[in-house]
Amino acid sequence: MNKAVVASLLAFSAVASIAPGARVAFSQTQVNLGAQASGGVSMSPAEYAAYNSAIGQTTPQTKAPALEAYLTAYPQSAVKADTLQQLMLAYSGFDPAKTVDAADRLLQVDPSNLRALTFEVYFRKAGADQIADATAKQAALDKAAEYAQKGLSATKPKDMSDADFNTVKSSATPIFYSAIGTAALNKKDTATAITNFKAELASVPVANTQAPGPILQDTYFLGLAYLQSTPPDLINCAFYVARFVAFAPEPYKSQLAPTAKYCYKKYHGAEDGFEAVSAAAAANLNPPAGFTIKPAPNAADIAAQTVASTPDLGTLALSDKEFILQNGKPEDAEKVFATIKGKSVQIPDATVIAATESSLQVAVSDDAVQSKSADFTFTMKEPLKTVPTVGEKITVTGTYDSYKPNPIMLAMTDGEVVEPKKAPVKKAPAKKAAAPVHHAAPHKK
Repeated sequence: MNKAVVASLLAFSAVASIAPGARVAFSQTQVNLGAQASGGVSMSPAEYAAYNSAIGQTTPQTKAPALEAYLTAYPQSAVKADTLQQLMLAYSGFDPAKTVDAADRLLQVDPSNLRALTFEVYFRKAGADQIADATAKQAALDKAAEYAQKGLSATKPKDMSDADFNTVKSSATPIFYSAIGTAALNKKDTATAITNFKAELASVPVANTQAPGPILQDTYFLGLAYLQSTPPDLINCAFYVARFVAFAPEPYKSQLAPTAKYCYKKYHGAEDGFEAVSAAAAANLNPPAGFTIKPAPNAADIAAQTVASTPDLGTLALSDKEFILQNGKPEDAEKVFATIKGKSVQIPDATVIAATESSLQVAVSDDAVQSKSADFTFTMKEPLKTVPTVGEKITVTGTYDSYKPNPIMLAMTDGEVVEPKKAPVKKAPAKKAAAPVHHAAPHKK
């Protein structure tokens, strides 16, 4: 839901609004800025003129350089913190990198400045979303989470009213919890992610959790954290993803509805009764008292029943075979694996989880794809000339060699990546040879 970022930026301006500059009283020799609780602030007429000119600029693009010029000319200004705060707000309208830089400088002067911490968290998290490298992305998310932790523990400055502090704190709190939850989920720390995403939902009015935007998006991530837990919490996954779906706009509603149904069906065994879960999720922020989903029959019993009722086990779909190998009794699993051991197979649309020149780990089943974990390991027949990237979908062939049931992993030998067929190049029609020109023989005189 990247489109939500723009809307949240607009809403965020209310969070970051800065109190008006200090009151100014001009005399012949000095200027007094009376906003400081400790007393008036004195500055020369020249400094006052520079300060007043800077804060009087009417656009962020002109105000930011004017404030920078003032700070360069008066690095020890008595209103340095307030000026840096205004500089940070000016940059936030057009330059995220310089916004973070201004926040860094403000925190050097005022380490507990809540607005600066909020800007650090928001823009660092937004910047992390644009990073492709996994290690660098996690480092950026962790840095945002570090500032978020400081923000949650920030105390009220003595010269700030309770009402102003509470306003800023209440607006910043969900941003802080979101950053901590996102950083945790990205590194599979699902317990921390769940705690913080739930705290985020609890920190705002219920109506805010229903509006398209970052908080609703984090409702989906909360459900995803439950799904990726060990073991997966499928009931809470179904509930929170269904709640997201209830209020999400298209195309996200249609794209992620299957995840809610997946969790429900995985736990219940079928889709019947899913409408009741959707209704409860739409009406409640969290699962209400007594909320439950009837569990599916025991997996081993289902596997045994499937084996007993299938005359030719070789005709089972790959997903059914994998289910029996993972969940069936040893004797049932061996019967199924005997039908494929030593046989070659071509698997299309396998999702790459890890890859080297000599080995591929891919996700094939719905379970593996949803949890982003491998269920097939291919030992390559020849070293790969081009190693696929993580997340890429490929077609791969190999021969069944062995398996481990828990978690399921099928070991394949003689692996090969099938390259997509190239469309034939249409040749231009051959030009017809020009007809020979016959010249009449010259007449002899």
